[in-house]
Amino acid sequence: MFYTLGDIHGQMAELDRALALIEADGGADADLIFLGDLVDRGPDSRGVIDTIMDGQAAGRPWHCILGNHDRMFARFVGEGVVTDPAIKSGKGWLHTALGGPTTLASYMHHLDLDHPDWNGMDGLLRNGLDGAATGLVQMLANAAQDAVPDAHIEWINRLPLMVERPGHVFVHAGIRPGLPLHDQIKDDLIWIREGWLDDTRDHGVMVVHGHTALDFPQHHGNRINLDGGAGYGRPLVPAVFDGENWHTLSESGRSPLWPAA
Repeated sequence: MFYTLGDIHGQMAELDRALALIEADGGADADLIFLGDLVDRGPDSRGVIDTIMDGQAAGRPWHCILGNHDRMFARFVGEGVVTDPAIKSGKGWLHTALGGPTTLASYMHHLDLDHPDWNGMDGLLRNGLDGAATGLVQMLANAAQDAVPDAHIEWINRLPLMVERPGHVFVHAGIRPGLPLHDQIKDDLIWIREGWLDDTRDHGVMVVHGHTALDFPQHHGNRINLDGGAGYGRPLVPAVFDGENWHTLSESGRSPLWPAA
């Protein structure tokens, strides 16, 4: 038996609730796999990372996969990088739509998240129009390096890209269909949507992932998407595999997660 949690996105209250549901189901000491995107959008990314790191340090069998938002956070703190070619909108990590500012604010409480310069600065950077904006971002990155514990960034940079269990593989975004697991590339594992979400072939294992937000987790027969949209204010939904079938957890107990018709 093992449990899984999709994208948390800084929603510490939802993480506490999900962990309580898992404990009530009898899974306090069971395998728990986090599918990445621990940070951004929600108000307490720092608390989420602290909770998972503390659980691992206490010996809990918790396993966490790298998400694209986790990598963007670590790259900003370590290198001052705000963009990623995989973002089709062209927005940078400091844009409020991606949620970087809320992550920084969980470490740097003096930040004014309502200031309009967040979106304006991001636009200047994307269009290469203002060297001063670049300098401002570097100053912010330097401040983040002072505020974010090195242990957090080192931990993120060590996170695996996938976790395997009998009959299952857990990744953040998905896999490149038709490519063996050992040949998958990092950018696909943390970013892929096109060519993946609409692929109906049998992948040889059940692929369990997050990344693409839904209203509620869905079982697609060949894959299971557990991103129920916590980053957009929806509940964080734990799931459990009991050795035969998948179930979601709520305050009323287990509900079967069957393949969609």
